[in-house]
Amino acid sequence: MELSIFLSVVLIHLLAAMSPGPSFVVCLRTAASEGFGTAVALSFGFGAGAALWAAGAMAGLALLFELVPVVFVGLKIVGGLFLLYVAYMMWRHAPRPMVDSSDTAPRSAWSAFRFGFLTFATNPKPAVFYGAVFVGLVPTDATWPARIALLLAIFANETLWYITVSRVFSFPKARAAYARAKTWVDRIFGAMIAAFGLKIALT
Repeated sequence: MELSIFLSVVLIHLLAAMSPGPSFVVCLRTAASEGFGTAVALSFGFGAGAALWAAGAMAGLALLFELVPVVFVGLKIVGGLFLLYVAYMMWRHAPRPMVDSSDTAPRSAWSAFRFGFLTFATNPKPAVFYGAVFVGLVPTDATWPARIALLLAIFANETLWYITVSRVFSFPKARAAYARAKTWVDRIFGAMIAAFGLKIALT
């Protein structure tokens, strides 16, 4: 695979990763409410979810969705329901005070990683995106080392972008602002997550 093609795929994915979506909202809230460390673990979960869908697209998952639409529809519904559950829990616990930064983080690194992975993995639309990009740019005779390098780059893009988001929204001023308006911020975020869930399930 030519370097120019490899860099084009990486750049296209980075721009897509930076577009706001449910992962961005979840990352922002986690960083502000639970701190940088927990949000970093969440970010690695996002990266693993992105790599999973990219690997699936390379294996022909996007083609499977096209040939057997019911599989894609089923996964979209499952993903939408998962996000609606997240939105419900966010709304329900909105009045709960934020854990003090001196306390132990309410979630372990593994729990945050798993939640990040599930948030990303229950949305099948990235597989369609990756499939379109790979079909359009990646040569069919690309070597396995090149494909693995591409998967690693996608993982790095997703993870590093959300680590950046985590850092910005975990600063003391951002956390203090979040703490002051936690109830309403969580309810707004919950409504946004619900809207993303419905969009995934219905479009």
